[in-house]
Amino acid sequence: MIVKLHTQKLQTMSEIEAFLEGSQSLEFELTDREDAYRFVAETLRGACYHQCSRREKGLLRRYLMKVTGLSRAQVARLVRQYRQGGEIRDRRGPPARPFLRRYTKADIRLLAELDREHDQLSGAATRKLCERAWHVFGDERYERLAGISNGHLYNLRRSQTYQRHRGYVDKTRSTHVNIGERRPPNTEGQPGFLRVDSVHQGDWDGAKGLYHINLVDEVTQFQFVGSVPQLSERFLLPVLEALIESFPFVIQGFHADNGSEYINHCVVKLLEKLKITEFTKSRARRSHDNALVESKNGSVVRKHLGYHHIPKSFAEQVNEFNQNQLSTYLNFHRPCHFPTETVDTKGRRRKRYRYEDMATPYEKLKSLANAEQYLKPGVTFKQLDEIAYAICDNEAARQLNEARENLFQSIRQSLNPAA
Repeated sequence: MIVKLHTQKLQTMSEIEAFLEGSQSLEFELTDREDAYRFVAETLRGACYHQCSRREKGLLRRYLMKVTGLSRAQVARLVRQYRQGGEIRDRRGPPARPFLRRYTKADIRLLAELDREHDQLSGAATRKLCERAWHVFGDERYERLAGISNGHLYNLRRSQTYQRHRGYVDKTRSTHVNIGERRPPNTEGQPGFLRVDSVHQGDWDGAKGLYHINLVDEVTQFQFVGSVPQLSERFLLPVLEALIESFPFVIQGFHADNGSEYINHCVVKLLEKLKITEFTKSRARRSHDNALVESKNGSVVRKHLGYHHIPKSFAEQVNEFNQNQLSTYLNFHRPCHFPTETVDTKGRRRKRYRYEDMATPYEKLKSLANAEQYLKPGVTFKQLDEIAYAICDNEAARQLNEARENLFQSIRQSLNPAA
């Protein structure tokens, strides 16, 4: 509220303080901003603001706030302006001019009509239609729309004018791929239900690195890792088949996330060939559906192969290392945590990872009831024992590290022959 006060009786600081405390009443009337600024300047000049004490300056500011209706920040700006120049002027400029509209409502309605006739094409295709309408067919109505940008075209489509004229817009529908059942695998405590994921080995200067294929069994955590130069049918399917065949037990299920490298008909044919009957994929917004293999990506693949770029030309060498050295070490010499499930009083399932439940994947497989029934034909525990206990865990780790160092040294020498 901006006011003009009859302040003839307020001559001293004590009178101003009494006014602020409400012990004295004054008459005031509404006026404009210029009168309020003039009143503030006269009050500060009459009170000799420069010579006032800190307490008196505070009283004056409170007084000006009360009688003018200005905020604390506004009064502070006016006082600062008075101290700098001895006067107070309205520094507000003229109202800001709005941006000129390049595209009129007629253009927006014309765009809506074009979208209706062509059944809402993409932005680039719509721009091309506008260009052709003006440059090829000479339709003057499209003169401005012929130069519209892709981003601004979508801005016009979101405008109220467009929505009213266009009416209902059928958004792009997602493509449903009827491959795989969208649910987590139901193992019922049996091995042979695999989870799969891909790990990219980095880019370098625009060049793609190789990819790792990570397969983990749900129950035993048996794990096999392979490498391919590209996630294409030509390279992926042979390595994927070799990895699945490497498991010592019968494979019953295959679970993947929603990546197209696995959710396709080529993988379906491979699974049918290998007589794997159950094919499942992760549900939307259920990150734990494929959590086991995701955790193995970090704790195993990244730990042993790192994050640095490995050119895809070395995929064959890395694949040989992964299948022969790394996978053997993981399955027979690397202990894993296995959860023990309990049900609390509220009926919720809880998983506890106890130290006494730790075991290698091979030990976990042997501990299953009637474990022999899950083995593939021709595979026996006697054969697997020869692999598991041929060397101790420490020696297996030393051999793994030596093989990995030789692999990386070979890659470095190939990349830097002079070194």
